[in-house]
Amino acid sequence: MTSFALHASHEQVHPAALLSAVQHAEQAGFDAAMSSDHIAPWSERQGQSAFAWAWLGAAMQATSLPFGVVNAPGQRYHPAIIAQAIGTLAAMFPGRFWAALGTGEASNEHITGGGWPRKEVRTARLRECVDIIRALLRGEEVSHDGLVTVDRARVWTLPPEPPPLVGAAVSVETARWCAEWADGLITINQPREKLRRIVEAYREAGGRGRLHLQIHLSWAPEEEAAEAMAFDQWRSNVFPPPACWDIDTPEVFDAASAHVTLDAVREAVLISSDLDRHTVAIASLIELGFDEVALHHVGKEQDAFIDAFGDKVLPQLRTAA
Repeated sequence: MTSFALHASHEQVHPAALLSAVQHAEQAGFDAAMSSDHIAPWSERQGQSAFAWAWLGAAMQATSLPFGVVNAPGQRYHPAIIAQAIGTLAAMFPGRFWAALGTGEASNEHITGGGWPRKEVRTARLRECVDIIRALLRGEEVSHDGLVTVDRARVWTLPPEPPPLVGAAVSVETARWCAEWADGLITINQPREKLRRIVEAYREAGGRGRLHLQIHLSWAPEEEAAEAMAFDQWRSNVFPPPACWDIDTPEVFDAASAHVTLDAVREAVLISSDLDRHTVAIASLIELGFDEVALHHVGKEQDAFIDAFGDKVLPQLRTAA
């Protein structure tokens, strides 16, 4: 049975409001939650970017939901620190936490001042980080000299079982590569045929574990309000790779998106005031084999969305499944 998560977007919503939102989501019938992990928003209009790992401890204590987070170890975060953070949350909340690992974006990673590596270097660096994190979560002492350096690190507080390390992919090629090491896969809403090929590439290459899908959507009771909200909050997020990986500040994202149209936003965000349309669109993507769907309402105000989807959309999706 597919589970439905609320995506907690730290780039858009104050952490105190996000904490209330995940508590509200649990009461409204959501099964899980997922967290972003940024140091900068995608746009100055979004205007937030709290520290996800501090918030996760509070959110998991305040609810009984399972949580996931999308993280990029290797530059802004040393892999030993991420292993310790994963180990602590999984030890405190056994069976309720997973971490997705990806190669990151310059908008978050440039702050270290070390330059932004080429994509193939970032991919190789992530692969080193995965092996380091896994070894540390097994309780091993790790030293490593490569694209990252580790000197006799050990994570002393460990969970009963290491939590899943999920691969983050937006392309067929990356999904196939993730199958070599990941305990699951996460991707974002894209054209249905491309998503089908991503799922097939991961599974055919031997990929194991759960498949996660994050869906960006905008809902309001009036169509114009749903459109305006999506255009205001998400028009800086319509650029395909490599632009979305390589742009390094919210100011540049805003400048680059000055001429983005609402039609372009519609290609990245499911926009509608019609709850049935949202239900049909989400159901058609679940059919591709996704085990968890994280719903990301791109508006800053979450309560009306949580109530409407908890009351109308999630029950219909579960009945259809």
